Amino acid sequence: MTARENERQPNGEPVDHPLGDRSAVSAADWLSLDEEARSEGTNPLSDRASRVDTPSTADSGVAVSVAGLRKRFGDGTESVLAVDDVSFDIETGSIVGLLGPNGAGKTTLIKSILGMVLPDEGSVQIGGVDVYERPRDAYAHVDAMLEGARNDYWRLTVRENLRYFATISGVDPDSVRERHERLLTQLGLAEKADVPVRELSRGMKQKVSLASVLAGGAEVVFLDEPTLGLDIESSRTLQRELRRLVEEEALTVVLSSHDMDVVETVCDRVLIMSNGGIIADDTVDALLSGSDLHSIEITSRDLESAIVSTLEERFETISVEPRERGHRITVTTDSDGLYTLFAHLRAEDVSLEGVRTIEPDLEDVFVDLTAGRDR
Repeated sequence: MTARENERQPNGEPVDHPLGDRSAVSAADWLSLDEEARSEGTNPLSDRASRVDTPSTADSGVAVSVAGLRKRFGDGTESVLAVDDVSFDIETGSIVGLLGPNGAGKTTLIKSILGMVLPDEGSVQIGGVDVYERPRDAYAHVDAMLEGARNDYWRLTVRENLRYFATISGVDPDSVRERHERLLTQLGLAEKADVPVRELSRGMKQKVSLASVLAGGAEVVFLDEPTLGLDIESSRTLQRELRRLVEEEALTVVLSSHDMDVVETVCDRVLIMSNGGIIADDTVDALLSGSDLHSIEITSRDLESAIVSTLEERFETISVEPRERGHRITVTTDSDGLYTLFAHLRAEDVSLEGVRTIEPDLEDVFVDLTAGRDR
């Protein structure tokens, strides 16, 4: 598991860290160092636990278990409760989406799970191993790609990055050569395999970061905004590859993203956070079917501008489309609001030419659940 801020010198050149440009040490490695060693940049990678020698998360039906996690920053009235008594289990071989508005506590939660932030209360287990009691064993099968961090060694080529990060994970890179070649091909990196990462575009660097995380055969991966900077085709390729790894190799993925389409398409289950707590935890289908939201598209030549203005005042309006005669308007409301809407149209003697129901998507459900919950 790796991360560090993308730092640069005044001349624009990347800063060379003792730990490598990917800023790569595992949470287990950092937890095993005291504060003085971390400040001096001591490199513990040579002593990193091998994935071959530690228990596999596949041995447990639960890949990640979080219980009563709580983290507060600051003191007194200015303090912020970033994570508030969060508990959940993630089954092995599943993709779980973590959603929440800015400031909901997602980043603090992820960093607490990965050992980058020490919570005030609670416990975390990876494959049944307590991350605070046995961090080296717990994180041996874990990797992560964090937004805003440099996740690769920019002076190495794409292929060298894959081999490098497989090696520091305790995996013989030759033993996963086929995996590397498949990742290079699937993510459209084959033609750039021998090019230094620093010469690639932002989108290509993002692909390399993803490939590096998957290169060593980690069994649990945390991906923060993995499709950021990717074009539509590359994003779809990533989604297919994640699903394949989950289904064929029992990979467990925790995916945090603002791209609702990606979460809705690829995730088996979604956790939604607000104000530091979990406010929803269910499958995508259950969240969609459980929503009381209804989007209704109404077309009528009797929908004059005055009537449309009244509807816009009384209902959440998605769109208004003027027509040669009348309008087409799309509004979102709940079940009770539907009765009010049609009663109003009847009172205005509006004859309906077309009525279409639009099913809510995950973004609609997310906005409905989190609206008005700001701290």
